Amino acid sequence: MNWLGKVVGAVLGLVLFRHPFGAVLGALLGHLFDNGTFAWQRAAPRREIPNFFQLLFAFAGAMAKADGRVSEREIAATEQLMQRMQLDAAQRREAVERFNAGKTPGFDVEQTIRGLRAWCLGRRDHAYVLIDVVLDVVFADGAGSERLQLMRRLCAALGVHEREVAVLAAMKGYAWHANDAGSAEAPPPPRQSGGADPYAVLGVARDADERNVKRAWRKLMSEHHPDKLGDVPEALRQRAEQRAREINTAYERIRSERGFR
Repeated sequence: MNWLGKVVGAVLGLVLFRHPFGAVLGALLGHLFDNGTFAWQRAAPRREIPNFFQLLFAFAGAMAKADGRVSEREIAATEQLMQRMQLDAAQRREAVERFNAGKTPGFDVEQTIRGLRAWCLGRRDHAYVLIDVVLDVVFADGAGSERLQLMRRLCAALGVHEREVAVLAAMKGYAWHANDAGSAEAPPPPRQSGGADPYAVLGVARDADERNVKRAWRKLMSEHHPDKLGDVPEALRQRAEQRAREINTAYERIRSERGFR
């Protein structure tokens, strides 16, 4: 039998009201507490987290099909994504099924976007790591306008601004271009062997002063730190760790070139 609430309630009632009636009232409230009567004591139903891999590869299929025929490069990029996700045989079969479903006519991509938003749970670090892995499919065969628009719809649902997407793309050696109307410009150049532009990685202008460079670096490290991700697939955690290293590398390159302390 639960009795702690009754005792504590009676003592508090007596202290507050300085009358036996206060002890009785406190004991009654404690009894209700012991029985879990109050609505705030009832455990909220656990929120079902959508299956990340199903959603990811369904969206990849829709992305690959967005500009028409699915190319060999897009299929290769999706295969590489499966390898990076370290899927077992069963997960791989399911990923292929979801990819094929995503590229079928009439596929409800908006429902998939809503599912990905639910998986992110409103967390920007989860949104960043999701966008990071999708970008390889976006740029697998040039940056077609339909794929870019679909990517923008995902980013808008996740609350991620295009400036932030540009920084994520720069970390991967891609260039995210958009004009004032939001339509795509010419496809970005392929990755450069010399590595990403450190200023693009930090999202700062080349003439930014030391204070703004440091501020951008600290902000990015705060937003992309892998230790804050929580329970995510290990492959996503590894990518976040790599991204943190890229941010630090970019900052150190700028410090070395410009003699920052």
